[in-house]
Amino acid sequence: MTAALGGARWSAAAFPVAWTTGEPVRMRLPTKPLIFSLATVALLPVASPAQEITEAVQRTLSALSTGDSRAVRTEYAPGARTFVVVGELRELGVDEWLALVGGVDWRAQDIQTRVLGRTAVTTAQVDGSITLATGVVRGPFVYSESRVRDGASWRILQQGLAAIEVVAESPPEAPAPPPGVTPVVPTAPTPAPAAEALVTSAPADTPTPARPAMADAYPARRIEGQLEFDGRVDDPAWNAIEPLTAVMHFPTFMAPLTEPTEFRVAYDDEYIYFSCKAYDSDPEGIRAYSYERDETSFRSDFCSVYFDTLNDDENALQFKTGPLGNRSDSQRFNDGQQSDNSWNAFWDAAVSRDERGWYAEIRIPFASLLYQSDEGRVVMGVSMLRNISRKNERHVYPDIPPDQGQSAYTMPSLMRKIVFEGIEAPGTPLYVTPYALGGGGYTHALAASGTAYDRNDDRVTEGGLDVRVGLTSNLTLDLTANTDFAQVEADDQQVNLTRFSLFFPEKRRFFQERAPNFEFGIGGQDRLFHSRTVGLARGRPVRIYGGGRVVGRIGDWDVGLLNLQTAESEALPSENLGVARLRRRVFNANSYVGGIFTSRVAAGGYHNLVYGVDGIFRIAGDDYLALNWAQSFDDTEIPPPGGTTDALDRGVARLNWERRGLDGLTYALDLSRTGWNFDPGMGFLRQRDYSRGSANLGYGWRMAPGSRFYTYNLGLNGGLVRRNEDGVVEVVQVEPSLALQTWGTHQLTLSAPFSYENLDALFRLPESTSVPAGEYHYLAGRAQYSGPQGDPFRATIAVEAGQFYDGRRATVSFGPIWDPSAHLNLSATYRLDRVQFDGRSQGFTGHLARLRAQVMLSNTTSAVGFVQYNSTDNAVIANLRIGYNPREGNDFYIVWNEGLVTDRTSFAPVRPLYNERTILVKYSHTFQMGL
Repeated sequence: MTAALGGARWSAAAFPVAWTTGEPVRMRLPTKPLIFSLATVALLPVASPAQEITEAVQRTLSALSTGDSRAVRTEYAPGARTFVVVGELRELGVDEWLALVGGVDWRAQDIQTRVLGRTAVTTAQVDGSITLATGVVRGPFVYSESRVRDGASWRILQQGLAAIEVVAESPPEAPAPPPGVTPVVPTAPTPAPAAEALVTSAPADTPTPARPAMADAYPARRIEGQLEFDGRVDDPAWNAIEPLTAVMHFPTFMAPLTEPTEFRVAYDDEYIYFSCKAYDSDPEGIRAYSYERDETSFRSDFCSVYFDTLNDDENALQFKTGPLGNRSDSQRFNDGQQSDNSWNAFWDAAVSRDERGWYAEIRIPFASLLYQSDEGRVVMGVSMLRNISRKNERHVYPDIPPDQGQSAYTMPSLMRKIVFEGIEAPGTPLYVTPYALGGGGYTHALAASGTAYDRNDDRVTEGGLDVRVGLTSNLTLDLTANTDFAQVEADDQQVNLTRFSLFFPEKRRFFQERAPNFEFGIGGQDRLFHSRTVGLARGRPVRIYGGGRVVGRIGDWDVGLLNLQTAESEALPSENLGVARLRRRVFNANSYVGGIFTSRVAAGGYHNLVYGVDGIFRIAGDDYLALNWAQSFDDTEIPPPGGTTDALDRGVARLNWERRGLDGLTYALDLSRTGWNFDPGMGFLRQRDYSRGSANLGYGWRMAPGSRFYTYNLGLNGGLVRRNEDGVVEVVQVEPSLALQTWGTHQLTLSAPFSYENLDALFRLPESTSVPAGEYHYLAGRAQYSGPQGDPFRATIAVEAGQFYDGRRATVSFGPIWDPSAHLNLSATYRLDRVQFDGRSQGFTGHLARLRAQVMLSNTTSAVGFVQYNSTDNAVIANLRIGYNPREGNDFYIVWNEGLVTDRTSFAPVRPLYNERTILVKYSHTFQMGL
């Protein structure tokens, strides 16, 4: 059945009403935001409404009631838009709107207004009826409008009238439609009031959706006709595709959207396409603070799409762009629990803007993805996100609730399945990237006599090659020769007030792609493979002659294979380093078993071999069990005191049980034992010969609108470490905490850590300060605040003070960020550590400062300056990178590194002012073949 409204054809599927002459029929609309509207009006808190807006709204409603259309017209801003929703959205012109709504009773109930900067949003309930060509539709209706400040006035940008639950009657003879009413094909979803104004809190026990079934898979549309990749999203090919329904994810799940959002996905033989129409009633309020590649914050508006390309409900790739067209991509793994924002792929983005908002297109080559094809049928998981920074609002598809956290849309297990048909087997994509590098520098080293420093000059002229081969659609081979990482940014300086080694993350791109395939965690930051053990020694680069790696999937197995050969260095002999990691799904979508093998074999015969087996099992709901076992074999191992080395001495065993999530009750229990001789030669391990237990208990909930805070989270964390050698309990830690988040995303965390430590040896701290062996009990207090990411100026502040072993400690850190324009981003960090042991007349004051300035002429040309000062190391480290990146894989860099000594005279002999200096120029160019 079809019906007509003002000459437009409506299908029964889009307008689900059984019209019968003279018989009233109850109609329920499927549009969830409209249902929420009525349910939440009574709960709607008024957040300091401005009197002038209230008066303006009342003036408009009064004029509508009397039919004074001239008075109403004076209230509209240029380009104002009006909508009516009865089963489906239609946009009308202002004259059409005024003619249509003449029968509405504008004696409004529950007028509610929110002011969001320069924008004000109002909702009300009205009665009466409107006459359509198909019949009379009776109220009640939800009336909504958005206004923007224009000088001293507030003018209407959008008006909407939405039926919620109506009685529809068809008269014997349908009246002619109002003069001039010509519905427009919808270009946006229902305009709705602000989330802060028309929302209801989802209960804390909102159930997590079950894993999407294939029966509900979305069939992606193949592009028909020409698609102009220009960011305008107005091609006939796009218009032929129905938009996917976006819903509110944050701050309140399923609340009406304050701005319309349209997502679409399409494909052809070569690319997957994603488009986002980000309509905005206040285009001047769109925030775009950076041209930076791989910008990761929520401070700017953006749209992004996530693909679980291997359909494993475990790993996903993100592709993101903003109003300036800057691109960001990342990997998500462990079902969204971890991310790697350093990963880069070959893909494109295009954007545009007009008076109605901004628009984006993303184009991803199938050749850039790992995926599985079954006779031309490819199934992936997909989710989409739009961020409206000034409103702290996020729209998502599909309707994934935030009970698993505010980034639950990144969880592959909650994504909707999407199907691409007729994907032909690709050729053999081949990317060949040669590079050339030249430059020079110098370092200073203490002379053999010990009375002076020698300067060692170095000139560099060399080249290398990286090759990437797509063996299959889900398996990639990477080869490298004379690998170089000159353009990688310097590590952040850290102050170590613990007895354990500091952990530094991987920043080198060669090791980043599908890095989760090599993951084997054994608790905290400990792991069997840490790629920074390759090509680095004591923080200094070691030449990599070459090697390769294979990553992807073979059948049901996730595969990661790596082998590299390094050159001899001052710290290490030449070494061959290898890793083999296999893992496969068992029982259910989020359960895996696997194994790993690592080998480190040095010239001269030294070897370190490690094997491990692990499993992670989704027991029920959000409860997960992880089991790990590993052993090492090292030719330098020494038997434990008074015994011989057995399997436990060489091994590590771990059990972890956790309930993941944010709302309601969460918990975790982690038990592990590490042997005397366990040594993961290619991994990271803080401590050997210990047994460790830790437990976390938390409870979180989200509040209803009008409350002071958005979320509350209570936590209690505890841990115990016991030495295997003598059974002595070495460490006990207990820390209660409270975390609060406001509706404006201000965050405050308070905690009170208590520690007991039994030291069997002296513990050294900076500046000749130490803690003697003995037993210590100490208590401190900690507070941390962070501001909204969408503010041009924001900061993170942390304070900790209290006892510290047999003394006291105070730590203050301050991290301001300022974005004066999209071409200049400034950030800084300052940390002050004051440690004092009065009874032993010892102590020190440590200063750590970082300043980062990024100048961006465009998406392709930028300069980043990074200066760090660490008083405990008496050093200033400067790093400047100037980059020109016209397209993915084609990069030109100028890199300058400088090291200065701030306290020269405290050393004998006196140290040089400049410890080291390097200036390098590097160019790489990627050739794409076989596509």
